[in-house]
Amino acid sequence: MTRRPQNRENRRKRKRKVFTNRMRGRLKFVFGCVMVGFGVLGAKIIWINAQKGSQYKQQVLTQQGYSSKVIPYKRGDIVDANGTVLATDKKVYDLILEPANIVQYEKKKTATVSALKEFFGFTDEEIAGFLANEKSYYVVAKKGVEYEEVQKFEEYCKTDEGSNVVGIYYEERYVRVYPNKELACHLLGFTVSGNVGMYGVEEYYNSELNGTNGREYSYLNEDYGVTNSIEPATNGYNLVTSIDANVQKIVEEKVKAKLEEEDAKNISVLVMNPKNCQIMALYNSHTFDPNDAYDLDSTQYQFDTQEELEASRYSSFEDFKQNGTDEEHVDALYKVWRNFPVSDVFEPGSTYKTFTISGALEEGVITPEDTFFCDGGEQIEDRYIQCHSHDYGGHGMVDLSGALEKSCNDALMQIVAKEGIALFDKYQVLFGFGQSTNVDLPGEPSDSSLSGLVYHADNMGAVSLAISSFGQGVTTSMMQVGTAFCSAINGGYYYEPSVVQRIEDENGNIVRNLDPVLVRRTISEDVSAQMRQFLKNVVSEGTGKKATVEGYEIGGKTGTAEKLPRGNGKYILSFIGFAPVDDPQVVIYVVADEPELQSGSGEAAHLFADIAEAIFPYLNIYKTDETYDIDEATAEDEPATPIYGGEAPANDVAGGSDNPYVEQSEGETTTETTTEDPSATTESPAQDTTQEAPTG
Repeated sequence: MTRRPQNRENRRKRKRKVFTNRMRGRLKFVFGCVMVGFGVLGAKIIWINAQKGSQYKQQVLTQQGYSSKVIPYKRGDIVDANGTVLATDKKVYDLILEPANIVQYEKKKTATVSALKEFFGFTDEEIAGFLANEKSYYVVAKKGVEYEEVQKFEEYCKTDEGSNVVGIYYEERYVRVYPNKELACHLLGFTVSGNVGMYGVEEYYNSELNGTNGREYSYLNEDYGVTNSIEPATNGYNLVTSIDANVQKIVEEKVKAKLEEEDAKNISVLVMNPKNCQIMALYNSHTFDPNDAYDLDSTQYQFDTQEELEASRYSSFEDFKQNGTDEEHVDALYKVWRNFPVSDVFEPGSTYKTFTISGALEEGVITPEDTFFCDGGEQIEDRYIQCHSHDYGGHGMVDLSGALEKSCNDALMQIVAKEGIALFDKYQVLFGFGQSTNVDLPGEPSDSSLSGLVYHADNMGAVSLAISSFGQGVTTSMMQVGTAFCSAINGGYYYEPSVVQRIEDENGNIVRNLDPVLVRRTISEDVSAQMRQFLKNVVSEGTGKKATVEGYEIGGKTGTAEKLPRGNGKYILSFIGFAPVDDPQVVIYVVADEPELQSGSGEAAHLFADIAEAIFPYLNIYKTDETYDIDEATAEDEPATPIYGGEAPANDVAGGSDNPYVEQSEGETTTETTTEDPSATTESPAQDTTQEAPTG
């Protein structure tokens, strides 16, 4: 039986689907949810990549198998104030061999061995040793290969003849280079393995100079191809210093010339800008080459005399080099590396009179018109303390300027008696004695160490007050005296001494300016101006005549300090001077420890003049047509004279036997030491008897 067409048409109508508005709405909602989901997922991926991308990257590399090598950073440069490079990093290459690849094919082995001999100078025996382990893929054949050698070898490998060379590659690294060798070595310091700075600005600014290593990864991808991933190195910052390489060179040449004329235990020189206490030059006569700081030849001066050899227990310096222990070698090197102007203390002698008079003038205790009668010394309780004029009956009547000109100990003792203990100590502290200068160089003793190295109000008696007035009994560093002297002549502004002016990135952009830090005022402008005139008179009329330089108006102060034990005939001679007098541009401080000629301060003044004569024109310090009528044979200086007439105390320095200066000045042989004012049995003992010794 056949079906009717009408039924078929009805069935077709029933099968037709209708896409309603409600269904469209649902579809849009589902599509929107899917898109939101994708958006959230994308945001999550971005967050994961930002927060944990490196972590997951390492996991992927670990799972896929990879190799990596370090991309070394470049340690920052150190340059002088004029841009002269004082320390820099040079890229070198370590030659690496892969014996397993080299020996695989005889033809390639022959070509590679031939190249190693031609371009790197290896012998057959050396190459055989490198290739002995035929399964190895890493043998360091040569370190520190220069770029020129690498370049020649690479060009050869590109030729037909060199195409068979295999199993040779390089690892890059940097080595520290000091182009000027010994120049400014104590200011710069040096580096040891791992880019660790030792001494000088290399140590103080180690973290700024160092960067961060990068790394290059090579790993197998999903298609078994090699993919490289590089994390670039971040180079260290550069330091722009206040050092002037030309001034430093002049200082070093003049000191070396002086030492050729006469020997000394040590000569140190400090050159500063008095307006802000930036250091232009610093020198110790025992130097080292930072390129090879562990070279024992720099220690030879420690074995020059028979006495030094006997103390060392070695028959000669060569014996010490060959048979000395590692500890003995390092101890000897430590003495060379140590920065005397920063780390060591000594009795400054009469340069200290500058600060005694400055404080008394500031407080109105004395006036420029005051006079003092010098009869050769003062009886202070049970001690007779001498002026260097005592052999000829004293200086007689002197005014205040004359007291400084003639460096009269008697007048200074009278001044400090008027001033009193409290006021005298107030200005010791204001001028920075007994405390750190905070110079940006390592090795300066801490405040707690330095505090006990000068007498203070709570442990100062009549005798210690008297001898402190002219710089005996107190111990200071060159950096302390230099910084204080700048303050005395620059209007009374005490700045922290500094070496680095600014920090820059590798492109020369300024990261940080290190502006001079004004700490405090010490004296008024008027008193400072008065002191400049007094100090000028010292050079033109007094004990500083040997420091004169024709055509320049110079001010300065001599110093002769008797070392411990008293009466041993050993002295530290010094001179600190500046120019021009009305607007000081430079301060030069010379300290000579036990020079051959110890008769007076003239040797230090002479060296100052030699340095100044070369430095002043270079620094464009103007001439004032100043003329000096000086007879070198009869020119007055400050004679080296024992402090005491009669019996001297075994140890009269602040801090007593705990003062590191006691050992440095060979006072170890004394059988008795006192840690209190040598005249006062009722005074308190010297402060801080448990202080640390200065560190290097």
